[in-house]
Amino acid sequence: MRLSTMFVPTRKEDPADAEVVSHKLLVRGGYIRMLARGIYSFLPLGWRSVRKIEAVVREEMNRAGAQEVHLPAVQPSELWEESGRWTDYGPELLRFEDRKGGEFCFGPTHEEVITDLVRGDIKSYKQLPLNLYQIQTKFRDEIRPRFGLMRGREFVMKDAYSFDTDLEAAESSYDAMFDAYERICNRLGFDFRAVEADTGNIGGSRSHEFQVLAETGEDEIVSCPECGYAANVERAEIGVEAGERDGAEMVEMSTVDTPEARTIEEISSFLDRPAEQIVKTLIYKTDDTKVAVLLRGDHQANPIKIADFLREKLDLEVTSLEMATDAEIKEVTNAPVGFAGPIEIDIPIVADLSVEAMSNFVVGANKADTHHVDVNHGRDFDVTAVGDLRLAGAGDTCAQCGGIFESHRGIEVGHVFLLGDKYSQSMEANYLDTNGKHQPMQMGCYGIGITRILAAVVEQNHDDDGIIWPMPIAPYQVLLTVLHTDNDDVMQAADAIYEGLKEQGVEVVMDDRDTGIGSKFKDSDLIGIPLRLTLGSRGIGNGQVEMKWRDSDEQFDVPVDEVVDRVASEVAARMEKH
Repeated sequence: MRLSTMFVPTRKEDPADAEVVSHKLLVRGGYIRMLARGIYSFLPLGWRSVRKIEAVVREEMNRAGAQEVHLPAVQPSELWEESGRWTDYGPELLRFEDRKGGEFCFGPTHEEVITDLVRGDIKSYKQLPLNLYQIQTKFRDEIRPRFGLMRGREFVMKDAYSFDTDLEAAESSYDAMFDAYERICNRLGFDFRAVEADTGNIGGSRSHEFQVLAETGEDEIVSCPECGYAANVERAEIGVEAGERDGAEMVEMSTVDTPEARTIEEISSFLDRPAEQIVKTLIYKTDDTKVAVLLRGDHQANPIKIADFLREKLDLEVTSLEMATDAEIKEVTNAPVGFAGPIEIDIPIVADLSVEAMSNFVVGANKADTHHVDVNHGRDFDVTAVGDLRLAGAGDTCAQCGGIFESHRGIEVGHVFLLGDKYSQSMEANYLDTNGKHQPMQMGCYGIGITRILAAVVEQNHDDDGIIWPMPIAPYQVLLTVLHTDNDDVMQAADAIYEGLKEQGVEVVMDDRDTGIGSKFKDSDLIGIPLRLTLGSRGIGNGQVEMKWRDSDEQFDVPVDEVVDRVASEVAARMEKH
């Protein structure tokens, strides 16, 4: 292709609504344009890269034994009602009616559709295992679409679904998809972590996110450099020895006035005690009761861990977990918000492991403008149960090996779930086993964001001048920049190089526009094609072409009659690395 005839509308200024680098550069580089909030058009360069991402994903899915299908984007409400998600999914599900009043949604995911498809034709254990995938447009009505392609409403996703006879076989399918996702991330050149994650509204018993490390990532994850364990902060298991006091001798408890000191910062300042010596009492409400949760002042509660802990250790029904209202807190503690404490309250008390190790700490006195100091559990109050109830962070201890967590920001580009029979039970997707009995199929689902990957690649591969595309997904491999298009000798040599590269199978675009040299170089850096060849009248006079890789400051001259073979060889070598 020749830039003089291509639709590549580059821009000098960042879009006004852009907050992250990928959004800025993909718009400025002529890759995408916004149609509405969270909805983007892909221009020729952008769509070429999207197709290359799809190709990598498709190759690895096929290699893992999955078969490609294409499912309807529009889904009837009846299927979602069968699974129970029609009301549970929330406002992100775009619902609408057809002309006859039938209720439908634009699919954000396809568990219901694929389960309906498989249950209609798979009847025997002899037909399993089965893994089906598709690459298709999805829609989720995000309340706050932002960051360009990283959190859009309409997006392209690859979603796969495995069906097995039992949990052991389903685990094998899960592991195969996990391995395929690792290969995809490695081929794309990502610095990434596969982290343990919560299953969320998809459901299931096992889940991993594939997080691309980037400062602009919305997710916070921790990893252990010692054993390699990684998880998002909601899921990460913190290694703290319960029952180990901090060694301080117990001091007699006293009560002090703390006028208007409600927050941890205010209490810390007023009492001249660090946040690490303050215990906050959070009142949560479950389906049928309220619970006090104790955390160290500098730690953050983890509602996911708390809900799981209450189910497992206190045998409570917890379909939802919410913070109590101001009125409910006063009903439990007889005090306004900011002064709740664990002493003499008549509800279950659960404490984070870090609290178990504390002595002589500060708590609310269940009275306005009042706190207790030098409090000790076991002496001044009793705890119902102790567990890991907080968000993990840098410096915490790894529960797997005792190493110290490092913290990262991440962009979630893929997510794998072991669903079990969550959907097959509710939707009666059964098979006949070897004894002729009906059994629910064991399922897994596996999503990877194709268009989000495009943004994630840019977040990890750019500099102040523009994008630096990895070779496998660059829209073109080589940019031939012609400096003097009015010189017949230059154009003749450029055309010969251009045609020679195409014959060698190199993806090349020629910048033959009648524009200034400075503009051509700026666009070259902005667009980010991996290798730039520069040819001008001086080079022709010397029989040389300048070569420069986008990811290097080095530039060097190559004889005109050698450049085609040299470029083809080096491009092939870089492709082989992926």
